[in-house]
Amino acid sequence: MRTWAGSIAQPLWLQVGALAVADTAGLAEPSFQQLRIFLTLGEELHFGRAAARLHMTQPALSRQMKDLEKRLGVVLFSRDSRTVSFTEAGRGLTEEARVIVESMGRLRLRAGQWGRTLAGHVVVGTIGAEAAMPYTRAILEHLRASQPRLTVEIRSLNFTEHLVQLMSGDIDVAILRPPVPVGIELLELATEPRVACLAVTDPIADLAEISLADLGDRVFVDVPPEVPRVWWDFWAMDPRPDGTRVRYGPVVSDMEGLLLAVARGDGMCFLPAAARELFPRPGVRYLDVVDLSPSVSALGWPVQYRDRPGVRAVRAAASAIAVSSRGRTPLR
Repeated sequence: MRTWAGSIAQPLWLQVGALAVADTAGLAEPSFQQLRIFLTLGEELHFGRAAARLHMTQPALSRQMKDLEKRLGVVLFSRDSRTVSFTEAGRGLTEEARVIVESMGRLRLRAGQWGRTLAGHVVVGTIGAEAAMPYTRAILEHLRASQPRLTVEIRSLNFTEHLVQLMSGDIDVAILRPPVPVGIELLELATEPRVACLAVTDPIADLAEISLADLGDRVFVDVPPEVPRVWWDFWAMDPRPDGTRVRYGPVVSDMEGLLLAVARGDGMCFLPAAARELFPRPGVRYLDVVDLSPSVSALGWPVQYRDRPGVRAVRAAASAIAVSSRGRTPLR
């Protein structure tokens, strides 16, 4: 009979592998999904919230956790009618599970990138209404004509996703609004003014135009911490020209959440002027701001992936469009 003394001190993959081949235990390796569930439940310590995050039912989550504990041969959580908490084993195995999940995520990401390259497939991310803009349509038309064998996937992304997925390589290129973190190259496509987005109940909402000074210390809508701060600082004009810092309010992750927060009077924001036509909403008013700098639309790609075939093809199409319209040169 085999013994497993000191197994908790071993890496999880060694423990699981050993358990899987044990003649007497008859236990199988945990699945990638089960480890994800384990980590999510460990963060929430609540079956309902964890199930909601994972888009699954609570009974299904409970079944997966029981099966995982059976496969590992240890109890991971203590449960009663009101609370969920780690057991000593559950807490001790958390970091090892995280390493496996993160490694598997990187493996799947790299496999997807190679798969897109070999299959002649490119993923173009867009944010806000960028997919509807004339330069985006022109780039896609140019790609269709110049690269008929290249398949193009357009992926609409929220505030949190667009830069995170671009930097990770989960998407190949993105049509976005700078600034961007270090490591992303840009090709400018267009420039347009920014406007203030306020609730119609705001005292200045009926003015024809305003200045930054008119906004006083109004609360500004914020974004999740995963969003690179360099991006949102620009969109919030933080700090303001006089050096004052912006006061932040509700956190939103996409355009609809942002516009709802503004309409409710919970905060304001600045948006590209095209929002007037593309995002009209009840309770929201757009105002010209005389001393607000414009915004730029650009194609962005990770520096390390600039010469991949799909990225190179989109860059060439965007360059052709930019040169024919304005003669822009790449931004760094």
